Amino acid sequence: MSRLTQALIPPSQRQTAEDLHDALDLSRGDVVRKRGAFFIMLVLSGVIAICGVIADSTATVIGAMIIAPLATPIQGMGFGIVTGHPRLVLRSFLWMVAGVAIVIVLGTLFSSIVIDPASLTTNSQITGRTSPQLLDMIAALATGFAGAFAMSRRDLSTVLPGVAISISLVPPLGVVGVCAGQGAFDLAFGALLLFALNALAIVIAASIVFTVAGYAREPSSMPAPRRRRAYLIVALLSLVVLVPLVLNSIVTLALASWNAQIRDASVAWISTKQGSHVDDVRWVGLTATVDVVTPDGDIPQLGDLSAELSDLPSFVSVVVDVSIATEHQVR
Repeated sequence: MSRLTQALIPPSQRQTAEDLHDALDLSRGDVVRKRGAFFIMLVLSGVIAICGVIADSTATVIGAMIIAPLATPIQGMGFGIVTGHPRLVLRSFLWMVAGVAIVIVLGTLFSSIVIDPASLTTNSQITGRTSPQLLDMIAALATGFAGAFAMSRRDLSTVLPGVAISISLVPPLGVVGVCAGQGAFDLAFGALLLFALNALAIVIAASIVFTVAGYAREPSSMPAPRRRRAYLIVALLSLVVLVPLVLNSIVTLALASWNAQIRDASVAWISTKQGSHVDDVRWVGLTATVDVVTPDGDIPQLGDLSAELSDLPSFVSVVVDVSIATEHQVR
């Protein structure tokens, strides 16, 4: 091991390949105990996360993150890639898919609790998990590195709960189920993309850390050609996730620019009505809703606002929502 590697993962604290394999493979060792614990904690974390999402409770969602077990099979995929064990990669992938399905089904069942589907667009636990950005990828990679280092070193096991809180795995799946159950499939897709992003980041980070830690050179590891094929698969999967992520980031930047333009124009437009103001500008897809508060429900001519927004793209719609709950289509 190089000096840098020894500094990052001291030999005296390095987990053995056997111990790490046993910790990350749900089909190795005491299978009944590990699988039972996985399903129990998955269901409980799923229920907690879904309740926190529906109630818009950050504290409850954090509780679900702490006990969520999905990182185990995802890191197992990374370990299988590094050591050249395709069966471990496949088994871990199937366990991850099973966990994903369970949480989404639970979210769909609990979605019946949502009384007003429109509340989904104002719920911070949902809106914060349906539009992943490049920053989410960076945060997920950093968290994945932290988790893999904690798994590789015996003295870092105490940081695992913090790592669990940092990575968002079960809550996005709960959002997928809740939104799909309410027919908001665009929001559900965004949350599913966030989960895929985080899962892929963990696999990439785990693969790098486990390689640096020397597990690829263990006697039990497979020949290099197998590992190279596995690394290639991870690279291709990364592109699959990164393409929509980059596109979404571009759209988000555009929306931010349009949002500022709409807000500035709306503030100038409503200022001609004494006692009135713009409360908020909300987006659902490519439709911006300007929340206007007026003392009597009267507003200036909409044509004036429409003229100020004439240079917006034709596919962007703007709706004015007056405090007395009357909506007027502008464009």
